Amino acid sequence: MRRLVAGTLAAGALALSLTGCGESVEPIERLGRKTTQEPSQTPSASAPAPASPASPASPAPGGAGDEAYKKWGLTAPVQYAPKPAQKPQLPGAAPGKVPVIDRIPLPAGEKIVFLTFDDGAEKDPEFLKMAADLKLPISMFLTDSVASSDYGHFEKLRDNGSASTVNNHTLTHPNLRTLSFEAQKKEICGQQDKLEQRFGRRPPLFRPPFGNYNDDTLRAASECGVSSILLWRVSMQINNFQYAQGSALQPGDIVLAHFRGPAELKGATEIQMTTRMLQRIQEQGYKIGRLEDYL
Repeated sequence: MRRLVAGTLAAGALALSLTGCGESVEPIERLGRKTTQEPSQTPSASAPAPASPASPASPAPGGAGDEAYKKWGLTAPVQYAPKPAQKPQLPGAAPGKVPVIDRIPLPAGEKIVFLTFDDGAEKDPEFLKMAADLKLPISMFLTDSVASSDYGHFEKLRDNGSASTVNNHTLTHPNLRTLSFEAQKKEICGQQDKLEQRFGRRPPLFRPPFGNYNDDTLRAASECGVSSILLWRVSMQINNFQYAQGSALQPGDIVLAHFRGPAELKGATEIQMTTRMLQRIQEQGYKIGRLEDYL
């Protein structure tokens, strides 16, 4: 039954062609599947001065300056959820496997979503300024084959005072369902090793490319020291969200975005895409939480 449930969660997440890096244009594939949405003509905002370094352990919510939102094309400040007094009850896993999470259960009435960015192909220094200025708590899922050309970029994002985190998205971004157990373990453990060596910590979270996984993935992730597999139910495209269920955000949604630039976003920048994502969150009356505070 657990295997059936996990497979169903993956199918639900993938029904969007959220395909984990799927329809929203996969940089590693360069890029057979394109989005149907066109970017608006809104220019990116001028960049503020870089924020001073802060400890990655400092809390993200409420850290943005009062006027920061105006610099990045928003009409109101981003609202952040405080760290919960008690963590929610999350799905368990069978012995030797890890749980699969695609939405965070929240108390009734709490409208909170969580930001995750995948891959690491785009390394826009202006985005570093935006994320630091707004103190966006981002859970990064990095793929070595594209992110490792400048891991320092993501280190700056981690250390900007927002309490953002670095997590595992495999070495080379394969469809894990097509690989043997040992090959999957090499992809997952190999990236665990690289991230631990580069960032000083073995990531507890793993996201399978395209959201595709099987029973071997759950076992391999466990043996590699992963505590949870993180999927999603909402994907940010160029202008708008794409939903696995319904036509609006739901409390506890994990939002999938990507580190991508104009080549993959039909001329839009990473900043423009992120501004639109934040606008959509604000329009629907949601706050942003730090994912790791709930796990």
